[in-house]
Amino acid sequence: MVNAENYKKIINELGTKIVLVAVSKTKSVEDIRELYELGQRDFGENYVQEMMDKYEKLPKDLRWHFIGHLQSNKVKQIASFVQLIHSADSLKLLKEINKQAEKNNRIIDCLLQVHIAEEETKFGFNEEELNETIRQFGNSEMMNVRIVGLMGMASFTDKMNKVRKEFQYLKKIYDKLTTRSSQLKTLSMGMSSDYRIAIEEGSNMVRIGSLIFGDRK
Repeated sequence: MVNAENYKKIINELGTKIVLVAVSKTKSVEDIRELYELGQRDFGENYVQEMMDKYEKLPKDLRWHFIGHLQSNKVKQIASFVQLIHSADSLKLLKEINKQAEKNNRIIDCLLQVHIAEEETKFGFNEEELNETIRQFGNSEMMNVRIVGLMGMASFTDKMNKVRKEFQYLKKIYDKLTTRSSQLKTLSMGMSSDYRIAIEEGSNMVRIGSLIFGDRK
């Protein structure tokens, strides 16, 4: 069930400079269609099979964002239609995305996922690995992948000062990198619980699910 009132409030709050990715994982095709009818086009999914099933059943002008951890052997299943992969977290994965994009005669946009939280379960590069990966990527022949920004997830905590510091850290890294590359335009950080802080700290893409669709069962 879509909370249309919340959705409209969020859209007004974000304005035209911040992209809303509606996190639709576990939500029904009917719910997504309802939000689509309200004008939403960017949807985020965590699981490859679920995303493929929904892609088949929904209008083709939806922009699908893959926001979960992506295994290399699953890339080929979404390479023909994915709009943006938020969770590129290894050079190996980037090489596979490039290979599958080439097979589909596409260039696939990716965000590099940076590990900014304290939890060990979160994926992503540390700052040193990030710099090394960007260096190696720049020296590679990967013509079908475009790195367009960074993504990070803050710690799952009620301590919003901690969350803010993590977002500030990611923004600092992003600012350093944007002085070296004009392709980097997207900083994806902030979810339902912390998107306002993320925006204050420079995010221009937020991933919001429960505020729009209600809590996942």
